Amino acid sequence: MNIRPARVMDVKEIHKLVEYHANNKEMLHRSLSAIYENIQEFVILENESKIVGCGALHVSWENLAEIKALAVSDQYKEQGFGKKIVEILQENAKNLGVSRVFALSFKPKFFMKLGYEIIPKETLPHKIWSECINCHLFSECGEVPLLIILK
Repeated sequence: MNIRPARVMDVKEIHKLVEYHANNKEMLHRSLSAIYENIQEFVILENESKIVGCGALHVSWENLAEIKALAVSDQYKEQGFGKKIVEILQENAKNLGVSRVFALSFKPKFFMKLGYEIIPKETLPHKIWSECINCHLFSECGEVPLLIILK
């Protein structure tokens, strides 16, 4: 297993993985175009040259970044790979000088095991919710905001 920065040639596989989980109502959909536009934010987990996990770190504001599009193939779940991806993204945040990282998740227990705490969504900048306005789940979202302060 190898975790590395994503490249443009990885986009279609990342999109397939994200769509699989979004279709199972485990995360939100991401368009191909959104993944291409933000490819530099992604890391991927690969096994024998096949992408089996991904995640992205998006800087949202001064000293605040979001973990997005975190997904691991079903056959590799419960093996610590999601945690490894989050740890790498958190390290990337530290390298950028960001100490507060949040996630919006349908699976808050995963993030809570990693030290994240549930926070009121109103504590996040309004800019973050601009994506939500265009989402088909806007009125009945269910994503839980969580935050960790990195040391």
